[in-house]
Amino acid sequence: MQILYEVDVTGHPLDDVLARTLDDQTVACSLRDHVERLTTGVLEAGADVDRRIASAATAFPVAQLAAIDRTVLRLAIFELLHEPGVPPRAVINEAIELAKRFGGDNSGRFVNGVLGTVSTRITEERPPELPLPAEKDLREDDRSVQPAEEQRFTPGR
Repeated sequence: MQILYEVDVTGHPLDDVLARTLDDQTVACSLRDHVERLTTGVLEAGADVDRRIASAATAFPVAQLAAIDRTVLRLAIFELLHEPGVPPRAVINEAIELAKRFGGDNSGRFVNGVLGTVSTRITEERPPELPLPAEKDLREDDRSVQPAEEQRFTPGR
């Protein structure tokens, strides 16, 4: 989040900020890759993410949001869209905690409201997964491959 915040507020190139920040700290390779993927992804998806923020918080132009709130929202929305292995509730809860810790007095509530709306809309946009076959269908399919004598019902068995 620190990297995204700096890029947003100062306009420094992402590559420079990534290199300086990650070189200044001891960071495992796997974490470095994760940070690079998230930061690059957030910036590449910026127009879509900002459109979603604007749609969910119509009274607050994205450019006029507090920089920390904007950064938290961008990161969280990117994760909601592109990190299917992370539960949406975990993304939202983490974003709320970051907003409370680094933002203003109302940041946690604001971030919660925006992410709740965005999360619901993302869920509605996704095509429903194929339903699992009903239990009845499975039994019928199983019988079709069994020999005829095994399909007979015998009371007391």
